[in-house]
Amino acid sequence: MKDSPNEREFVALNIAVLTVSDSRNEQTDKSGKLLAERLGKAGHHLAHKLIVPDDVYRIRAVVAGWIADDGVDAVITTGGTGVTGRDGTPEAVRPLLDKVIDGFGEMFRKISWEQIGTSTIQSRALAGVANGTYVFCVPGSSGACATAWDDLISAQLDQRTRPCNLTELMPRLLET
Repeated sequence: MKDSPNEREFVALNIAVLTVSDSRNEQTDKSGKLLAERLGKAGHHLAHKLIVPDDVYRIRAVVAGWIADDGVDAVITTGGTGVTGRDGTPEAVRPLLDKVIDGFGEMFRKISWEQIGTSTIQSRALAGVANGTYVFCVPGSSGACATAWDDLISAQLDQRTRPCNLTELMPRLLET
């Protein structure tokens, strides 16, 4: 990997997208499609894309499999981060994480405050790292997914971001 003091090369990552929903399917999954399109436009590869019901154990099984897969660098889940009924994505994912990245949820809610006001307190957006794989859990609305990708995730998954980013800490990239 070339790295001059002033310039770094872009490194395409393999990113999996999981939509958590009891009601969406491939035709109605706007949020999953938005994330897949944006990560592709950024130059990354869509490793997997699935939709699962809002069930803690099914969510956990899928995310755990992707964390264990050497071909997946990052996972983005959309949906199940609210405070109603079956919302259980944070409960499914948190036990899998080696480290929680508290700043992600904090910054997501700060940015969302500008857009939706006090409604942002209902978001339990979460991020962390497990087995060298970064995991981001964002709300299910396409607006929230756009905010998360555009304002936070895309820069942190781009090695060119200075002064630092999450990509440069990935084990597979440290080896090169």
